[in-house]
Amino acid sequence: MKIVVRTPNWVGDAVMSLPAVDAAARNFPGAEVWTAGPSWMKDLLPDEHAGRFIPLDRTRSLGDLSRQASTIKSFRFDAGLLLTNSFGSALLFRRAGIPERWGYRRDGRGFLLTKGVPRKDGGRRVHMVRYYLDLIEGLGWKAGPPEIRLSVRPADRDRAGKILRAAGADLSRPLAILNAGASYGPAKRWPADRFAALGRRLAESRGVGLVLTGTEEEAPLAEEISARLSRPAVNLAGRTTLGELVGTISLASLFVTNDTGPMHIANALRVPVVAVFGPTDPAVTAPFHPPAAILRKEAVCWPCLYRQCPYDHRCLAAVEVEDVFAAAVELLR
Repeated sequence: MKIVVRTPNWVGDAVMSLPAVDAAARNFPGAEVWTAGPSWMKDLLPDEHAGRFIPLDRTRSLGDLSRQASTIKSFRFDAGLLLTNSFGSALLFRRAGIPERWGYRRDGRGFLLTKGVPRKDGGRRVHMVRYYLDLIEGLGWKAGPPEIRLSVRPADRDRAGKILRAAGADLSRPLAILNAGASYGPAKRWPADRFAALGRRLAESRGVGLVLTGTEEEAPLAEEISARLSRPAVNLAGRTTLGELVGTISLASLFVTNDTGPMHIANALRVPVVAVFGPTDPAVTAPFHPPAAILRKEAVCWPCLYRQCPYDHRCLAAVEVEDVFAAAVELLR
């Protein structure tokens, strides 16, 4: 039997889905289990899954969908598990001729599935790790423990160390990573000047080395923070692959971040995380394992889930540097 598991499209969701990917494989011990998803997903998968991975670029047209369907059809899968929620991903599996198609019955795609699972919680907010495992249980399978583990490939750790040393980092000192971006949108971003103020306090009072991370699009944001620091920082925004970012995070003593994908990478590696939450709900996307601290302030408009705040951004503006610094110091002990 050949099964393909379609992974989520966002880094954070992909990390939180890893227990479900493992559970799917364990429920079919004699099957050939593949995964399919964005090309970067391969850097997050354990070796036993990374060897059977199909990269899927984002579909922007029916032509893209047809080409992807032809690729998947060539593997002659017997069944497909959708950890995505979209109509398009279910249509892709249907067009690829996969006989058995399993997933949540939502987004109007129930007729495309051979087994559609209703949400166990009835729409109530649950953590995404539990959400994916509920799908496994809804299909009548054993879910296994809700535990996220991410392995660091030695080559990624070695390259990360070389990149850091070449940029002037002293790896004999504790490293604090400031991850100030959020691909979801600016509504999730704690202000850059506060990240800079936090960095100054950490460097001056705790003697840590500072590293800035982010995507290529977030490089100007990282540069803005770097320019406001009192001591030089290593700016890696846009300069690493996802695998190298995993390696970099694994070398850190602290990870300060907004609610974003790399937060879950750090948490899966058990690197202490200080997470600043704005419009999103920690009950759904908080770091799943200790050690972690969550900073969130009440606002009458919360949770809005907006990508861009139409008001005064009060949920994040109310989180003070002192609040985050105190949480960071506690986790650095």
